[in-house]
Amino acid sequence: MFAEERRAKILELLRRHKSMTVSELSKILNVSKPTIRRDLVFLESKGQIIRTHGGAIAIEYLSYEPTFFEKESLEKSAKEEIGKLVNNLVKDGDIIVLDSGTTTLEIARNLEDKNITVITNSPLIVRELSMHRNMEVILIGGTLKKETLALVGPIAENTLSKLNADMAFVGANGITLDAITTTNLMEAEIKRIMIKIASTSYIVADHSKFGRTAFVKIAEPKEISAIITDSGIDPEWIMAFKERKIQLITPGGASR
Repeated sequence: MFAEERRAKILELLRRHKSMTVSELSKILNVSKPTIRRDLVFLESKGQIIRTHGGAIAIEYLSYEPTFFEKESLEKSAKEEIGKLVNNLVKDGDIIVLDSGTTTLEIARNLEDKNITVITNSPLIVRELSMHRNMEVILIGGTLKKETLALVGPIAENTLSKLNADMAFVGANGITLDAITTTNLMEAEIKRIMIKIASTSYIVADHSKFGRTAFVKIAEPKEISAIITDSGIDPEWIMAFKERKIQLITPGGASR
């Protein structure tokens, strides 16, 4: 088997299984482990995979973003787990920023009625929190992006940039060791401002977002305080982020 053919097969296997060890690839392809390691180094240099201790993880490039309503039913239980984790982080007196999205909407649904201020660019989150008597809820205004129901654009950016917060909870379409990404330029700018105005910034994303790369870079993982995800996260990702000293928070606890 030629190197090019073998590497294509490795990519195919990784996309199917999400992550594999050097030993597994060596056995399936009937080649030595050093050969597999060299192939993985080559594929990583091309941005096609991420090497981990003893193996590799697939990267998926996103070219299409489903609408809000298409995404709302996806990974529902995973988003609920994230919502409960965030509720435990938020204390009375906090000022928090909630990004627009299905994961952050689930966070809003799980927030107890605490004496907090919530800043958001999501009309749906405002509606969800409107019955909480102790919360002050601020909708920043802006232009409605109909596909994702997020408020974006110059008005949203200008308003948000004048505020300060204790914590920001920001969604993402893709997470790798090198980049946190989303599919839209205007939404990416709002997310960057949210991260900038908060003392502590969290990326909130279910396990399916790991190994994906979308169109626009929001930030590097090292620029974020922590990534909050669910119990479905592949252990290979936990190990990979731990090696980079990037904190992941899961229902099993924080790892760094």
